Amino acid sequence: MSGPSWLYGWLYRLFTSPASDVLRNNNFRRRVFDRAATSIGLAGLTPHELRHTAASLAVAEGANVKAVQRMLGHASAAMTLDVYADLIEDVLDQVADRLDRAAGRAAADSVRTERVGPDLDAVHQVRRQHG
Repeated sequence: MSGPSWLYGWLYRLFTSPASDVLRNNNFRRRVFDRAATSIGLAGLTPHELRHTAASLAVAEGANVKAVQRMLGHASAAMTLDVYADLIEDVLDQVADRLDRAAGRAAADSVRTERVGPDLDAVHQVRRQHG
């Protein structure tokens, strides 16, 4: 771990086991997590798998890679991309599909009958004046 050792020593004493001992990951898993997972029919589930699931859901919903990196505490976005590259590829396919639909809508707008729909020339004139 990086950071001041006094801080980690303090945190270890702040969060303790039921017997007021240092809370350790293996103890927590055995006493709490594994029992809870088994009770809901997910014996063998690990906290790391929950972390991976959270990241996968974020990627599937189009979360920015930098946001996922920060959420996971990865040192770099490259590390996040290395781990979740397959999921990000799926999201890229979704982005391509959305861009195709947007391009189709833009093409449809360009062939609209005059005076049907918004006055796009007026919008472009306002943009030119303020842009």
